Amino acid sequence: MARSALEEPLKKKVYYEGCPGCVMDKRKDTCSDLPYKEFVYVWIVTLSSSLPISSLFPFLYFMIKDLNIAKTDEDIGFYAGYIGASFMFGRVFTSVLWGVISDRYGRKPVTLIGIMSVVILNVLFGLSTNFWMAISTRFLLGLLNGLLVPMKAYSSEICRPEHQAIGLSLISTSWGIGLILGPAIGGYLAQPVEKYPNIFSADSVFGRFPYFLPCLAISIFALCTFIACLWIPESLHTHRNRRIEGKTYEVLESTNSWDLDVNIDSQTKEDEVEVEEESKPSLLKNWPLMSSIIVYCVFSFHDMAFTEIFSLWTVSDKKYGGLNFSSNDVGEVLAISGFGLLCFQIILYPSIQRALGVINSARVAAVLSIVLLSTFSLYSKLSGFWLMFVVNCASLLKNSLAMIIITGTFILQNNAVKQHQRGAANGISMTLQSLFKAIAPACAGALFSLAQKRQIASILPGDELVFFALIVVEVLGLALTFNFFLKTPNTQAEEILV
Repeated sequence: MARSALEEPLKKKVYYEGCPGCVMDKRKDTCSDLPYKEFVYVWIVTLSSSLPISSLFPFLYFMIKDLNIAKTDEDIGFYAGYIGASFMFGRVFTSVLWGVISDRYGRKPVTLIGIMSVVILNVLFGLSTNFWMAISTRFLLGLLNGLLVPMKAYSSEICRPEHQAIGLSLISTSWGIGLILGPAIGGYLAQPVEKYPNIFSADSVFGRFPYFLPCLAISIFALCTFIACLWIPESLHTHRNRRIEGKTYEVLESTNSWDLDVNIDSQTKEDEVEVEEESKPSLLKNWPLMSSIIVYCVFSFHDMAFTEIFSLWTVSDKKYGGLNFSSNDVGEVLAISGFGLLCFQIILYPSIQRALGVINSARVAAVLSIVLLSTFSLYSKLSGFWLMFVVNCASLLKNSLAMIIITGTFILQNNAVKQHQRGAANGISMTLQSLFKAIAPACAGALFSLAQKRQIASILPGDELVFFALIVVEVLGLALTFNFFLKTPNTQAEEILV
């Protein structure tokens, strides 16, 4: 509703002294440059969160063998799915809580707690001596790791409106690169005694715990991130709306149009009287938010299932339709994909987003992913140079397309709510996404195990069944991006996003 002419003079943009959110807003209003320092924090924190999620996939097949839990080779995928799912299952229970805490106490405390959980629990996972210890440490890591919740809110709060797509693309790109570099680290550093006998002794801790080294490397990176984040600037407003000297002033986000700035000094603060906090509408009734979260969950389910299946498929024997790669080969493929994804995000993604809009670019990416997935089951017929070349190209393209889609859903979610609800909104998003990602590895592992047992089936034999299932999920996600289901926050946003 339009404000009357009498009301407008009373509405002024206020910067409260000592409020970190106001400091951040004032910087955005007075400086049009990109917040490069804050971008670095977003990048390394998100990377610290995503590296341990998928670092186990290249060696999980061999780890299950060593833990002596699977009776046959065909059962390995079944047990691998449970370990892969335990992290996301733990995150289901606390994502909303971390979001609420970040809205109340700030993005920084939740970030520091989450990074420290990676430092400690990822090391313990590498020291696992049985199947249940491996599941327990992964579950606790998910339970205490709320990093992505505050980072999604933080990345939108540090940017001017015209830079929001870049800020949120940092999340999805860093996350995607972490999901690629994590397996690369796991592939190169797992079983170091066998791969690098001149460096690592069989009598050392790395001989007794062959999967400890990649976990230790990731925890060291997370520890460095923790130390750096001791100086991360907070972005949350730490005050409520106030009534000053009989006039009402609102703290407005930098996206609003009021241009008269008022700085509150210490003398003025003595005259302030705290008023009732602005009512918060129910997030569950916010359909633009909830519809974008559901779309995000469907594509997240697909991406997590693909990540697990890709690693299991590449290392499985060719007689089962796999590629017979070593863990080093998988690490090489994923490292190349990670570097290529970084270049794609910096060079190509902003142009694609400006040309097509957020939603249309996600739709195009989904269609291309469907076409690409239909070719994966043919790769086992290749060998040598052409096999490595085709797999590298396919992995890079698939992960780049996934980054476009996930970035789009991040933008939609953060545009659907105001700042004081972004933490809670992202908490709901992470809870539902974690539930889908917890189910995905278990489903993918069970489906992969089933596919290996039906090599001579008349319909969708072997790995054809696995990739067909991935295509079905991608088609469902594509369908949900259309207007009958997905709603944008408002008409102005729709013009930008579509």
